[in-house]
Amino acid sequence: MARDAREDVAYAADEARHGEAEPKQLDRIASNENEIEIGEVNLRSRHQLQRGLKSRHIQFLALGGAIGTGLFIGSGAILATTGPAPLFMAYLSMMFVVWVVMNNLAEMVTYLPMKGISIPYFVGRFVEPSLAFADGWNYWYAYAILIAAEATAGGIILQYWTTAVPVAVWIAIQLLVILFLNIIAVSFFGEAEFWFASIKLITIMGLIILGIVLFFGGGPNHDPLYFRYWNEPGAFKEYLVGGSTGRFLAYWTAFVRAGFSFITSPELIALSAGETVAPRRNIPKAARRFVWRLAIFYGLGSLVIGVVVPSNEDKLLHGDSNASASPYVLGIARAGIRGLDHVINAAVLTSAWSAANAFCYSGSRVLYSMAVNGQAPRIFARTTKRGVPWVAVLFTLLIGCLAFLNVSNSGAQVFQWFTNISTISGFIAWIVIMVTYLRFRKAMEYHGLLHTLPFRTPLQPYATWFTLFIITILTLTNGFQVFFPSEWSASNFLAAYITIPIFLALYIVHKLFYRTRFAIRTEDVDVLTGKKEMDDMAAADVEPVPKNWLQKAWFWIA
Repeated sequence: MARDAREDVAYAADEARHGEAEPKQLDRIASNENEIEIGEVNLRSRHQLQRGLKSRHIQFLALGGAIGTGLFIGSGAILATTGPAPLFMAYLSMMFVVWVVMNNLAEMVTYLPMKGISIPYFVGRFVEPSLAFADGWNYWYAYAILIAAEATAGGIILQYWTTAVPVAVWIAIQLLVILFLNIIAVSFFGEAEFWFASIKLITIMGLIILGIVLFFGGGPNHDPLYFRYWNEPGAFKEYLVGGSTGRFLAYWTAFVRAGFSFITSPELIALSAGETVAPRRNIPKAARRFVWRLAIFYGLGSLVIGVVVPSNEDKLLHGDSNASASPYVLGIARAGIRGLDHVINAAVLTSAWSAANAFCYSGSRVLYSMAVNGQAPRIFARTTKRGVPWVAVLFTLLIGCLAFLNVSNSGAQVFQWFTNISTISGFIAWIVIMVTYLRFRKAMEYHGLLHTLPFRTPLQPYATWFTLFIITILTLTNGFQVFFPSEWSASNFLAAYITIPIFLALYIVHKLFYRTRFAIRTEDVDVLTGKKEMDDMAAADVEPVPKNWLQKAWFWIA
């Protein structure tokens, strides 16, 4: 099928414009042609130089996106199911996965940090268009389900204060506020997200400090907790079967569920590359610091949970319960610190609400972008006079209305369904990222350009192959519980596995319709378009030199 020349350059499609002809020449378009547009990417020099985000901004954005309901609420469900040791081990294990995915993205976007880039853009350019199409819809699907998950979490949190108000009312209020901010008051969105991300970061830092204080007996009763709850009721809760197998299954279950906390967070730094000042200097810095800071927050945060609350606490979110509290809130209440539990619960509520707001914004923009590029119905490209894609917002929020399943099911059960669906969607997205990186790296080697990468990460490509194997196994076994006769549930099976056939259907239908090859041939992968512009921009960058020790410390932190 013949295609537009710009699409050929953007996605380096594996068939020639007139059937099976000679391989494409990869000589990039002359650098003086500054009016080029590559699909969704505009390479005009003035357009590419308009950037405003610094390293600290994108780290803040990514950290704020990663620290939220997964840690504040979901960790309680993991603790109640598996115990404190698997919880701690799972978050540390998942941090390695996030580190590898972050490195993959950082290498690609540091090489081509063009404004307008997206993950599907790189997939289509380095792998093939059908996978890019399925990946774009997968991201939208993940964001839409995450709205429902966060709205569910908000309903759970609000029931800590009162159960007199039906949960449907709380969910409706949250969704209406999200609708208002995403259509009418969208100019307030960025400022609101800044302050709510600040609240989340301050909250988790305060909780870690509080956990250390309680560990050594600094609470009102001056009773040191140490690792009391690791001894009784125990570090591990054997899961489904007894003995060492039960303990391993507990860890594996925690490992799968820990993924919910991190999905879409590594992508935030990558997607902001096009808006970042001096991206080839700031993206590597942000990528390295983001992972280590996230490891500190989640490592210490999950350890604190196991210190301040036992895994057999009745109010933890688990099974078919309607438990309504974060494990941190329960730990504070157990320590006898009056009033603080309500403050933290309010902070956790703002976390869930702001996350849902951000997911609606991100999901609607993904859908709008696909509509503009012909990968979704054109109706989703309709905007208001102020440029808000209102149809995309409404359709994305419509999927978020699945949160009303809480009305006829327990909050814990519904929250688990949504976390399963969105986690597997996130895992699939990471698999696609790693496949894209491996194809990108192979093409760079083929064209003798690997040494020109401005950012190289350790253990590659071996770390990517290993992580790809682990995430694939996690994806396929995420719902292993349902295959135990006593645990079978049709709804749980669908929540665990429905995402996989949906993704495959999108991929196969697009491939059959457009008759694309399995993958772009290595020699045809375009690794040059946009490189000259980015090289020129990097050459013009002047790295600031600290004038005193205070500035040196600030540059190291930020």
